[in-house]
Amino acid sequence: MARSTPMDHESADRIGAAARRDPVSPTATSGFDERAQDAADRNEPPDPYDYDDNSHED
Repeated sequence: MARSTPMDHESADRIGAAARRDPVSPTATSGFDERAQDAADRNEPPDPYDYDDNSHED
């Protein structure tokens, strides 16, 4: 059985860029770019230092 490679954000961004370049392509019309982004979100844990905390503002 072949191993699969988990989707990461770099790959999902590349797929999304290709779909935006050619909006009538099978990648764009099938929704694969959105599914790739969802998979990357599931596969990569959030960066603990990447947050939008406005509680420190006056």
